[in-house]
Parts: sequence; C-alpha cells; structure tokens
Amino acid sequence: MAAVLRPTSIVRAPSPAPAPAPAAAANTVKVMLVDDSLTVRTVFGRMIDREDDLEVVGQAETAEKALLQLRSTPVDVILLDLEMPGMGGLKALPEIMERAGEAQVLVVSSLTEGGAETTLTALSMGAADTMLKPRPGQFDDSYRSSLIDKIRALGARQAPQRESALQEVVRQSAPGRKRPKIVAIGASTGGIHALNLFLRELPAEFDLPILITQHLPGSFIPVFAQQMESAAGRPAILAGKGTPVEHGNLYIAGSEGHLVVRRMGQHVVTGLSHDRTENGCLPSVDPMFESLSEAFDGHVAAILLSGMGRDGTRGAEIVAAAGGTVYAQDEASCAVWGMPRGVAEKGLAAAVLPPEELARKLVASLKETACV
Repeated sequence: MAAVLRPTSIVRAPSPAPAPAPAAAANTVKVMLVDDSLTVRTVFGRMIDREDDLEVVGQAETAEKALLQLRSTPVDVILLDLEMPGMGGLKALPEIMERAGEAQVLVVSSLTEGGAETTLTALSMGAADTMLKPRPGQFDDSYRSSLIDKIRALGARQAPQRESALQEVVRQSAPGRKRPKIVAIGASTGGIHALNLFLRELPAEFDLPILITQHLPGSFIPVFAQQMESAAGRPAILAGKGTPVEHGNLYIAGSEGHLVVRRMGQHVVTGLSHDRTENGCLPSVDPMFESLSEAFDGHVAAILLSGMGRDGTRGAEIVAAAGGTVYAQDEASCAVWGMPRGVAEKGLAAAVLPPEELARKLVASLKETACV
C-alpha cells in the first residue's frame, strides 16, 4: 500500500500503519497476452489471475499493439501467438524480444501442431518455449497446470550467484581424465536457441558423434532434426533401433523412447529405452548419459543446456564418476537455469559458460585432455 503525502501544516490524528504487502507481491510474475482471439486472451487471463504470484499486466490483439505497450509496461513473460493480423508474431519476435528486455517469450499458437517449422524458427530465434493452443473445450486443469508451471519457470527471477561463488562451483570439478570420443547434449526450455549457438561454433573439422536429447512434442522432432543439421553443417539422423553411431553425424532422440547406445562387437549403435525415469521426461537425458558412459568407458563429454527441472543430473554424475567431462550452460544465458544448475550446484561441471563458449571450450579440451 503506497504512502500518501500530505501537507505538513495539516494536523491529523495518527492513522494505523499500512499492512505490509504480501511477500509474493514483490516477486509477482508479470505476463502479457498477445493473441488476436479475445476468447483465448480471456481464458488465459482467468487461468493466470487465479494465481497469487502471477499477474496479467497487458493484452494485445496484434504484435504492433504489443510493441506499443512494451514501451511503458514492464513484463516478465509474453504469451505470443504466431498467426495474427498485421506483421504477425514471428516477424515481430526480434523486436518484441529487444523491447521486452529480459522477458521470456512462450509461443502459444494453433500453428505449433501443424506448423512445427514456424514454431521451431521462433524457438531458434530466442523464444524460450512453446505450448499447443487447445481447441475450444480443451482448456482443462491439466493444460492449465502445465501453462502455469511454464510461466512460473520462465518468470523466475532468482538472485544471480556472485561471481566468486560460481567460480567456486566450477573449480570443484577438473576436466575428466578421459579424452571424449563422443558428445551428448541434453536440453529443454530455451535449449533450441542454445543448441543453435553451440553447434554453429563447432569447426568443420570437429567430427566426434553428437547425440541430442531435447524435450519437444513428437510432431516437432523431424523439423527439429532438419534445423540442427543446418546449424551444425553435418547430417542429423533420427536415432532408432540399431542405427550405427559414426563420426561426423548428429543423432536426435525421438519421442517414442529414451535415446540410448550399446556396443555390438566393434560397433556402437543407438537403441530405445522405455524404462520409467525419476524425472518423468520422454525422452530423458539421464538414460542417454548413463548408456554412453558404459558403452564408451567414460570417454564422454556430457553437456546440459537451458531447461526446466533436473533431467540429466543423475546421468552426469555417472559420466563424471567414470572419468568423463561435464559442461553446463551458465545462468545468465539460460531461459531457465534448471538442468544446468543441477550439475553446477553439485560441482560436477568443468565449465559453466554460454553455449558458444562451451563449444570453444570443448574443442580446446580435446587438445589438452590426456588419453587413457
């Protein structure tokens, strides 16, 4: 409750001190809804405003109007439709992100199911995450719960660690004693943008096989593989049962099972695991890290990029214990510092850096790490 200033010449009886604002108010996540459908904006607004720590501070039916509002309205999370009159969400995305500062963009569009390419383009440009826009009557409790969880994760404003504290975490882990023979990357929310930055930084002569588990709806995976192939400048293969793991290729986990590897004589092939994981993700990063650690006797570089939750932490512990090296994206460059934070806080990461610097660090480490 704001204090009211009164002229000092007026004498009044003392009034009770204002009640302190709820603790959550200072940390309220401010949300903007950008969608040409009044119905959608109304439904989302009701879902969000039911939460004490979330608040809708702006609504716009076009990207142009959203840009005008962003001049004077600070926000933490923007729910953005891609298909709207005028310039549309995709074309406006770079300007929206620039004007919104540190705000995160969650793409919520009917295009995300049939237009995976459009949505993944938005994610590669820096949008943090995506959700399908339900058809009328499908805005149920499950959808609402998922939406609220994503908004909270994207809007979290935790106090950044002091540089000295972060360096202390990094110093607790030296690079693994075994030179990597394969690279595995796990990512989720914000991971597609990070993957693009990481892969584009790898030189053409870097030819170690790269396995990628990215949390995505299954319908997005084929287009995602094409995008990764373009970013890396090398073939991207949807991993299945018995797919040979060869130098110079990317291997992409699908949604039908966890991507794992196993040895068959002198060869390594991919496989699918359907075991349940503690984190509940499908596909999950943990089984990929664990199987690689065994198949390559610890000669693994395990990388965790932006994402919610702690998927990958248990697998990274196994990689590190076997002599492999773990890397993590830093908090400042993450949309959500969840998965990388899991290994950074445990002192498992040999480096905690932005994606581009992680790529350079990995390449340099191959020249420094002794073979075992």
